[in-house]
Amino acid sequence: MGLAACISGVAAEELKLPIDSDEKGIVYVAPDVVSNQNTVVTQGATVGIQRPDGSTTYGGMNVAGERPTYSIGASTGGDVSFSAGVQSDGRKESAGVKAGVTIKY
Repeated sequence: MGLAACISGVAAEELKLPIDSDEKGIVYVAPDVVSNQNTVVTQGATVGIQRPDGSTTYGGMNVAGERPTYSIGASTGGDVSFSAGVQSDGRKESAGVKAGVTIKY
């Protein structure tokens, strides 16, 4: 129950587990988990690189739906960060594009 409570409490912030790091940045894996009272199930994961300036690049896969969904994206670093990403399961009607701006103050 402790792990499930920990993971469900992190819903607003993606859980990133570092797997390698050097002066160029951190390579991480972010599992896509779903929890209930007794179990935690992984339905996919994202692998990414976070650089010292805060910029990131990622790619991932999720198998929770009828078909696997693939995603890629990137963001810039700094006080004003721009991000963009795409996701698709291979069908035209279910493809998605996202973009955003984060302002740190």
